[in-house]
Amino acid sequence: MRERLGLIGFGAFGRLTARHLSAGFEILAHDPAASDGEGLATLTDLATAAACPTVVLAVPVEALEATLIAIGPHLNPEALVIDVGSVKVKPAQAMNALLPPGVRIVGTHPLFGPQSGKDGIAGLRIAVCEVRGAKDARRVAAFCRRALRLKVFQVSPEDHDREAATVQGLTHLIARVLMAMEPLPTRMTTISFDRLMQAVDMVRHDSPAVFRAIERDNPFAADVRERFFALADEARGKVGAG
Repeated sequence: MRERLGLIGFGAFGRLTARHLSAGFEILAHDPAASDGEGLATLTDLATAAACPTVVLAVPVEALEATLIAIGPHLNPEALVIDVGSVKVKPAQAMNALLPPGVRIVGTHPLFGPQSGKDGIAGLRIAVCEVRGAKDARRVAAFCRRALRLKVFQVSPEDHDREAATVQGLTHLIARVLMAMEPLPTRMTTISFDRLMQAVDMVRHDSPAVFRAIERDNPFAADVRERFFALADEARGKVGAG
């Protein structure tokens, strides 16, 4: 008999999560906006999903605090709660502050999304952050490595956000600018331009909530943006100077 796993959030990433965990778990998902478990999960109420031994939070970062407050009374005393948000410092602080003392907590950030993971996730990357319990973080990391065949990085929430501010912050920022410039040439393009547009397409359909989390909720993102804009202004000045 498969262990039950509660999945809070059944949007694009929640469905991707269910697709890759449904073979090993009986997934009970809760999402007021969902009407079909798509053969991957059984849709249920919040209390039932939150009462599972393991609970995965696939909700926007901006909705995390309200979600934590809502699930708190329904969690098993020793439940394992895992978030999958794009930033880690703010969620780690919120989970530590708002979840009951006995609950085990691990922060994760799959470094891929529904678009980049559509052909499979083996070989892709995931960050695993210890929040409450080093042993649980190691176990989650081992599961990701062995069962999902992901490349795992065990880092602190601070180290994660420091690197993600550049890796994700710049990618999404540049993609937003290029999408605003569309339509762009598609006929006489170079390989480098095609690769650039492939990167844009990988984040094109990410929700506005993902962009806000990456740019606003990462404590290191503002400094990276300011440095980027300053260097862009410097480059513009050099071009203008001939």
